[in-house]
Amino acid sequence: QLTMSLNSSTLLSEENTEGAKRNTECFKSLLQMPSSFQDNPLQQLQLASQEVLEKAKKSGRSKCPRCNSSRMFYCYTCFVPVETVPTKEIPTVKLPLKIDIIKHPNETDGKSTAVHAKLLAPDDVTIYKYPCIPEYEESRHETALVFPGPNSVSVKDIAYHLQKYTKKGVCASDDDCSREPLLKQAKIEPEEEKNPDEGISSSRSEGTRLKKIIFIDSTWNQTNKIITDERLQGLLQIELKTRKTCFWRHQKGKPDTYLSTIEAIYYFLVDYHQEILKESYKGQYDNLLFFFSFMYTLIKDAKCCAGKE
Repeated sequence: QLTMSLNSSTLLSEENTEGAKRNTECFKSLLQMPSSFQDNPLQQLQLASQEVLEKAKKSGRSKCPRCNSSRMFYCYTCFVPVETVPTKEIPTVKLPLKIDIIKHPNETDGKSTAVHAKLLAPDDVTIYKYPCIPEYEESRHETALVFPGPNSVSVKDIAYHLQKYTKKGVCASDDDCSREPLLKQAKIEPEEEKNPDEGISSSRSEGTRLKKIIFIDSTWNQTNKIITDERLQGLLQIELKTRKTCFWRHQKGKPDTYLSTIEAIYYFLVDYHQEILKESYKGQYDNLLFFFSFMYTLIKDAKCCAGKE
């Protein structure tokens, strides 16, 4: 995933052939769209001003206010902006549910986009470094894991499948689950249902039973160790099958529906907002791609200047 060196030649040398092919495929899929959108498929996002990032790019690397390490834009170990990027100029996003990100210990901090989520939605995102992760057994009735697999379901089917879970765990059979009234399950945490900040109301309690979503942050070749951990077994798995990545470090041999961490979080929330909350999406979570979109444009421009496209 992304590095924080902004030297154009360094950025270009780090991009492998597969990454270039992936970018080309991404752009080909946009040929029927207006030319301005082809130039940057992320430009229609409703983002806060990125002027602060433009200024930081020109001034170069700066110190992390906590560990004093030299970084560009933000410190990926302390999860805070650097001194040249005032926190007040970074947007914050309120999410409709909590997010846990489980980071593989061998995943390079500086290449991970998971930190974007923590920087932009600090109240709703927690990052854990495997194997130090929570126990989810008692919250399986309200927790799901985003990960592709043979048993994964789409976002729109979350409510249907979560009804098979009880507060103590998974039902013994579908018949047992069907006998559990949906409204009775929805009253497990009534105080949360009445909290408008969580985007939950009694009228849609069935669809908003989900309270926490888990993402794994690692290369796809490293995921097996985490996904097979006993603490994640039995969780409902969600797959984002209709989204295609435009990440500049797409991993060789993997389908283009395998997204970077921040893309997966963003697209999940957009689908959740529309399919589960049943509300019109008006850019509420677009700022989750505040850093990602800036880096996308930066790398694309660097390639253009070097005659790579």
